[in-house]
Amino acid sequence: MFSGIIETTASILQAKTDGANVQISVKKPSDFNDISIGDSIAHDGVCLTVESFDDQQVTYILAAETLHITGWKAETLKGRNLNVERSLKLNDRIHGHLVTGHVDGLLRLAERKELEGSLILKFQVPEDFLPMVWRKGSICINGVSLTINDVEGECFEVCLIPETLRRTNLGAIQVGDSVNFEADQLARGILRLIDTGHLNQPTWMIAGLNEEKK
Repeated sequence: MFSGIIETTASILQAKTDGANVQISVKKPSDFNDISIGDSIAHDGVCLTVESFDDQQVTYILAAETLHITGWKAETLKGRNLNVERSLKLNDRIHGHLVTGHVDGLLRLAERKELEGSLILKFQVPEDFLPMVWRKGSICINGVSLTINDVEGECFEVCLIPETLRRTNLGAIQVGDSVNFEADQLARGILRLIDTGHLNQPTWMIAGLNEEKK
């Protein structure tokens, strides 16, 4: 689990195809001195498992589902700069919102506007995810926890403050570029209850009533 508060950025040093998977080696941030094999670290919002590491790099395997959702390919990944966040500890403050690192898909940048040191970005939302996007709600873009400023039709806007621009790779994206996104998990859960007809009669309540009838 992550918070969407990016610690640093790191570039991909190597990327190669490994069967149906892709193996990548990412430059190890100098202050990441507490990682172990098997740890979860988010890169552009994608939760990856540490396969191996040394003082210079950390190696991960991108499986078929990750490649499908993100559109990442070995031949285009080398040199890419990624937002990086280590997983939360149980006693950490959550300054963003709870992020799983399970990316839903891609958003296309429709508009970019600089505003007195900040940056306004407008993204187009896939139709299936429109119900999960609302004004003042949370969304995770390339691993960054952001608040939705406004929603208009199939697009929403976010504002990047100077600190976010310094710490992440979002300032470099241009109109037409695609980014990883993860919808708010609370919204996803509520919509699932509605879709399955359990919102008004939660399964735990139904089970309790049936038990009383016995």
